[in-house]
Amino acid sequence: MTEETPGFEEQPDVPSEAAQTPDDAAKGAGSADKAGPAAPAGDLEQVALQAQLDQVRTALNERTTDLQRLQAEYQNYRRRVERDRVTVKEIAVASLLSELLPVLDDIGRARDHGELVGGFKSVGESVETVSAKLGLQQFGKEGEPFDPLIHEALMHSYAPDVTETTCVQILQPGYRIGERTIRPARVAVAEPQPGAAAGKEGESAASDEESGGPEEG
Repeated sequence: MTEETPGFEEQPDVPSEAAQTPDDAAKGAGSADKAGPAAPAGDLEQVALQAQLDQVRTALNERTTDLQRLQAEYQNYRRRVERDRVTVKEIAVASLLSELLPVLDDIGRARDHGELVGGFKSVGESVETVSAKLGLQQFGKEGEPFDPLIHEALMHSYAPDVTETTCVQILQPGYRIGERTIRPARVAVAEPQPGAAAGKEGESAASDEESGGPEEG
């Protein structure tokens, strides 16, 4: 008979973590490989989103540039249309008022002769008022220097009391709208008397001789 030592029991062998079998190690490595690719997939998605964002920004910049160019072209178009509209209006008004100039001349002559009275006076003044509101301006005065750009000389003479070519009579007043001359003033002009300047120089020299010559400084 074999004797058993009391207090000791046989324990089953339990494999420790360090003592894993090759199959267990292979299973663990496989699990690690499956969990690993999650991070690279997220990076690729972020790169794709960034590329799409860059494309959207590029398209937005292009559309913004196109819009700015269209806006500038529209502003230039509006200014050009407004300038053309003003020019066409001035031409139309000038054409209308050009047809009224003979009427204004008749009104002026009637006033000069004292015939602008009664109902004719009221009508004449109304025509002049409407013409002025449309921008018509009368010019041309006696005694002003002759300017071929705004004066038309119909008569010519010499005068001893002028020092330059001067308008001595206004035969027909001139009219303008702004800077546009509709009709030049038709005038009679006078020039200095020929030899008047030489005569004045001779008189001055004779005066100097009588006085003993010019004083020496």
